[in-house]
Amino acid sequence: MNNDNKTYGSSNIQILEGLEAVRKRPGMYIGSTGPRGLHHLVWEIVDNSIDEALAGYCTHIEVEIMPNNYLRVTDNGRGIPVGVISKTGESAVEAVFTILHAGGKFDGSSYKVSGGLHGVGASVVNALSENLEVIIKRDGHIFRQEYERGQRKHKIEMIGDSEETGTQVTFKPDIEIFKEGIVFDFETLRFHLQQCAFLNKGLKISLTDSRNPEQPRRVQYCYEGGIKEYVSFLNKSKSPIHSTIIYVFGKDENIEVEIALQYTEDYNSNIYSFINNIYTPEGGTHEEGFRTSLTRVLNSYGKASNLFRKDESFSGEDVREGLTAIISCRHPNPQFEGQTKTKLGNTEVRRITSQILLDGMDIFLKENPNVAKAIIEKAVVASRARIAAKKAREATRRKSPLETLGFAAKLADCRSKDPALSELYIVEGDSAGGSARQGRNSEFQAILPLRGKVLNVEKARLDKVLGNKEIISMIQALGTGIGDDFSIEQARYHKVIIMTDADVDGAHIRTLLLTFFYRFMKPLVEKGYIYIAQPPLYKITFNKRVEYAYSDGELQKILETFPKSAKPTLQRYKGLGEMNPEQLWETTMDPKARTLLQVNLDDAIEADTVFSMLMGDDVEPRREFIEENAVYVENLDI
Repeated sequence: MNNDNKTYGSSNIQILEGLEAVRKRPGMYIGSTGPRGLHHLVWEIVDNSIDEALAGYCTHIEVEIMPNNYLRVTDNGRGIPVGVISKTGESAVEAVFTILHAGGKFDGSSYKVSGGLHGVGASVVNALSENLEVIIKRDGHIFRQEYERGQRKHKIEMIGDSEETGTQVTFKPDIEIFKEGIVFDFETLRFHLQQCAFLNKGLKISLTDSRNPEQPRRVQYCYEGGIKEYVSFLNKSKSPIHSTIIYVFGKDENIEVEIALQYTEDYNSNIYSFINNIYTPEGGTHEEGFRTSLTRVLNSYGKASNLFRKDESFSGEDVREGLTAIISCRHPNPQFEGQTKTKLGNTEVRRITSQILLDGMDIFLKENPNVAKAIIEKAVVASRARIAAKKAREATRRKSPLETLGFAAKLADCRSKDPALSELYIVEGDSAGGSARQGRNSEFQAILPLRGKVLNVEKARLDKVLGNKEIISMIQALGTGIGDDFSIEQARYHKVIIMTDADVDGAHIRTLLLTFFYRFMKPLVEKGYIYIAQPPLYKITFNKRVEYAYSDGELQKILETFPKSAKPTLQRYKGLGEMNPEQLWETTMDPKARTLLQVNLDDAIEADTVFSMLMGDDVEPRREFIEENAVYVENLDI
């Protein structure tokens, strides 16, 4: 019998009072204490201001990144109530900032819909901030209160008079909690706030970075077209097949659904769903209802208009090819699957979204026969390509990479059969592949050399993708399948490392590979299985001392460590093939010494926009991107 229960009694049970629980387990409330959690603090306060906008009271939200890592959010809503709550004897504003699950979102009348659903937003931000100040304008007066790590410094005080209304929250995240740093990223804030402006038509949102007084940055967004403008924005690097953006709006059982969509000449689909302004990357019932109805309405129209061959019909995959769509729902009581609010679970939303799209889309197609015909024709071509791709895909299905004739010679597999320990190096060129094969640790490192350019999948359908030998090699080596047949559980390696030359051609091949993984094996990216190797640019030799530099900046620092009279030999590596196996191992492949960059997918929407711009047909946005970002390039080798 185990006697551990003798040492586990009531004295071991901790009751964490109020905000103490938040400081003890911050990850439960904001996801992490890294950069994502840091910026989540801003979203919580901004969400409260947006809730005021949704309720019809706020028209302008201003966000300011201030010196010394302070951040300020100001709105012109009604202002948080300041009266005394009879139950606690404290002011309402103090309850909002110090008590979990306190707020105006539970009575069902103050806010019809809300993004900050659990009433923990303001109090969690307060708990995780070194300092927080709230200034409220309402009832003809200006009120102020300050807090320190969640504890009030003084009672709420009246500091002036004003006929304006609104709330201003200024806070500094606590470095004791956010040990990785408390520096806000302008671009992260800008992207999210622009998205909020798209989703709330007519709401003005400003972002100012005043950390450098000599170079202040300011952007302001306001979109009267709402999500229709969002679709246009997402498609600016693409070629739409119809100029009119299809827009559908409906309301049922106090649930509002608005959908905007447009088809492009692309082969990928981009469907983004939101509930009360919260992005749901895993979709959910609103997205399911949309997908079901889209397939049904286009099949119905195609058959009625005699645009099909005999026995021809669309799958969901066919009608989504080239589609960009935004689904935005507003729900008084959304339910999420899991803690992270990434998937909507309300079953009634599936039926309501489905019916609203069905009705609206049916009317649009009948009123716009030319657009309808273009969409149907695109889906017909996609359907025929899908059937061809199915045949090609079956050629890639295998139990082990060694079953395909000629493939075993290409993949130098590792001995380990444990995917968690196994690494696959994808290497450009035979010479680099040879060095990598000889230099690797064959126990857990596999080598797959690529011969020739990988197909740009941004401009190709699946049937063409599956005709590319290099891509077939990767699919077979990874063992996951592709597209709808993809299974992350079948991945034979949990580290897939792209190792290309440190020059322009190498960067191009790397981008082509990343585009392939993003478009056809996105879960590998989402799971963090994709890495980029960092080979050195220089070898510095002096007497018996050998150093490697991975950038021009690092080269200068190393050279400064040599005596003034020294004249070290400098070798500039033009490619991986110039390194012998030992050098490749000790600089780029040895887990104890190498540097790997993990490819993260923090925001699918932004990633998709960048991939479309960099790899698509439209040259102008790509030129603009290069011109804007060229200033940040440290080392360019042409």
